[in-house]
Amino acid sequence: MKKILNQMFSVKKYLTWLIAPLVMVILALSVFVTPASATGVYQIPSLSEGNSNWVLDQGEIISRINEGKISGAFEDLAKKTGNEVRFVTIRRLDYGETPESFTQELFEKWFPTPAEQANQTLLVLDTVTNGTAILSGAEVKPLLTDAIAESVLSETLGIPIRDGNKYNQAFTDASDRLVAVLSGEADPGPPEVKETVQVEGTFTKAEDTDQGNATAWVVGLLIAATIIPMATYFVYQVNQPSSDS
Repeated sequence: MKKILNQMFSVKKYLTWLIAPLVMVILALSVFVTPASATGVYQIPSLSEGNSNWVLDQGEIISRINEGKISGAFEDLAKKTGNEVRFVTIRRLDYGETPESFTQELFEKWFPTPAEQANQTLLVLDTVTNGTAILSGAEVKPLLTDAIAESVLSETLGIPIRDGNKYNQAFTDASDRLVAVLSGEADPGPPEVKETVQVEGTFTKAEDTDQGNATAWVVGLLIAATIIPMATYFVYQVNQPSSDS
């Protein structure tokens, strides 16, 4: 009977040593795979006409220097013409939300009446999908036509982003183009696309390196979670007094 109880106690301890590292592995995995929190319109701070906050970079993709330049350009535009432009970046949209629906809801939250919306332009980018949308008021439409607005999204923003997520270039180019158009100047058009010859290299991309490091950590933790309990149990068994004594 004593021998059976000792064996049951040993098994219980072994299971405890086995489960504890596995729990640690699960917690570690959650750190690597937990997605960024989604952003809903209700989480965006309120804003009113004439507010001097021109760039809301929740996606943290625009440098402070460029954010300052863009804000200064939009400030000057508002003083000279009354037309206001705001850029918003977010990390992730709520489930079922699209860049267009989010932009519409935010536009109406910030500028609830047609009079408040008249001279406003709002551009939004979601950093997870790089989805974009732009919306403007009635007084802006004659200057910022649908064709120009679409070109701003797909070319002025889209080309640098597709070329290696060059967000700073994308937003500075977009701000320059919007300021020119909303100032009544000729549309400078999208950036010129330069054809480049792709040379195959052996350099590892930063995102590949990060992913490889994360994978190595996970594999290492899994191996540790398997070997450590077994080794510990083996040592424990070796050091146990004989049941026959």
